Amino acid sequence: MKAICIDAEQLLWRDCELPELGPGDVLVRNHATAINRADLMQRAGLYAPPPGASDIMGLECAGVIEAVGADVDGWQVGDKVCALLAGGGYAEYAAVPYGQLLPIPAQLSFEQAAALPEVYATAYLNIFIEATAKRGERVLLHAGASGVGTAAIQLCTVFDNPCMVTVGGADKVDYCCSLGADSGFDRHSGESFVAAVKDWTADKGADVILDPVGASYLADNQHCLAIDGRMVVIGLMGGLSAELNLGVMLMKRQRIIGSTLRSRSLTAKAELIGALKTHVWPHFENGSLKPIIDTTFSIEEAGRAHALVASNETIGKVVLSIR
Repeated sequence: MKAICIDAEQLLWRDCELPELGPGDVLVRNHATAINRADLMQRAGLYAPPPGASDIMGLECAGVIEAVGADVDGWQVGDKVCALLAGGGYAEYAAVPYGQLLPIPAQLSFEQAAALPEVYATAYLNIFIEATAKRGERVLLHAGASGVGTAAIQLCTVFDNPCMVTVGGADKVDYCCSLGADSGFDRHSGESFVAAVKDWTADKGADVILDPVGASYLADNQHCLAIDGRMVVIGLMGGLSAELNLGVMLMKRQRIIGSTLRSRSLTAKAELIGALKTHVWPHFENGSLKPIIDTTFSIEEAGRAHALVASNETIGKVVLSIR
């Protein structure tokens, strides 16, 4: 098979060995994959795959099952699927634990389906499982125009959670509001988002914050959290270390949760995928949720696609087509 290999910082489409198929795995012939910031970090040597995972980049894929392991239940050759991966998506074939498979909604293409697993799993896990968001609770979404952000806006809309976004540009504010966000803040304005959040919540604060930024937003996030508020940190784009105000944390009974998806156990991922199939996938079938794709490239153009994601100019996902 062919796969994207890193050679002197270049991304090259080269011959590689087929992945080994375990008894609980299926072999998927990939027709599309999608880019996540974790891929850019892995390319830079900053985010190694978990033990046992493929060294090939790519945390999601969509395609057709070509073979099934002896212990696989509920899937067969020929099924059209999309999948959450610990690695291996930038390739013609991927070995996938069968608990991490989802059916492709009938009306979606392979490219559209490849844009779903990682971002919807991340958004649902962290807002509704880790932060236990209840109906009506207010959610603040940083990087609201990202893949995870645009998925989170739509999930908040269908589950009746008012949400506000912070984004990099007035056009992104407008787009996020068109998806269902109640309010938006342009981080390029030069102001802090704290006042905007307090205005949006009538000084009550956000019940849940989903934050991929990290250190540089910590202090402002604490000021934005409501009493009994929960903040889930899922990324470190703004740095690793910051001072935590324990007084504010205690007095407001704040909870700060660190969360990653890639390194979770197969059992935990299977449980999450099961929750998505039950609670989220029906909303794709009825059209109330949809993939948000900025640009689609061919797999041979993976380098250009990475550069576009790194530019922070995108809205939603960047997808790679594999034909």
